[in-house]
Amino acid sequence: MSERGPRSHMVEHDLAPRGITDERVLTAMASVPREDFVPPEQVDSAYEDHPLAIGQGQTISQPYMVALMAQLADVRPGHTVLELGTGSGYGAAVLSQLAGHVITIERLPELAEQAARRLAGYPNVEVRVGDGSLGCADEAPFDAIVVTAAASEVPAQLTDQLAEGGHLVIPVGRDRSVQQLLRIDKRDGELHEHAMGAVAFVPLVTDQP
Repeated sequence: MSERGPRSHMVEHDLAPRGITDERVLTAMASVPREDFVPPEQVDSAYEDHPLAIGQGQTISQPYMVALMAQLADVRPGHTVLELGTGSGYGAAVLSQLAGHVITIERLPELAEQAARRLAGYPNVEVRVGDGSLGCADEAPFDAIVVTAAASEVPAQLTDQLAEGGHLVIPVGRDRSVQQLLRIDKRDGELHEHAMGAVAFVPLVTDQP
């Protein structure tokens, strides 16, 4: 499944008809080989539009959700992007096609190590191990922050690290059945929150109480 055929089919049938209209996002989704970011036993399912297990209770998000979050983040060339919840590395690979620099943080060291190997061919991606809820203060501010696991509430550290004009995309909810995907925009120093629909993500792994 290394050919572009399945990727093109994914873009044409699962993404574009469902509101993914940013041509740069569609191009990125058509360019990144998702089969490189799933376990060997899942390769035949790489382009099916649903999450896949990657071990340690974590998943690789469905392609539509990866594309939607990238579109909501409105990532542009030259932007510095923070991704929280590296997982397999697929989301960071997609963002790398849109941004100048991507810092992605994974709480689980084994997953971070595996993702770093998969992302070796993406020179503008930096993988770190840490508590994503704290963000990455030493590299802030960020033009976009994308969180790929659900927080019980929006961490203040993340909004503090968001650049003026930037976008934070994050699923929020204590119960997996009642999560909302939020986009938070920072304009003139003020935060503007937009609910983008119901979602279901694994919880954000954090050391915070």
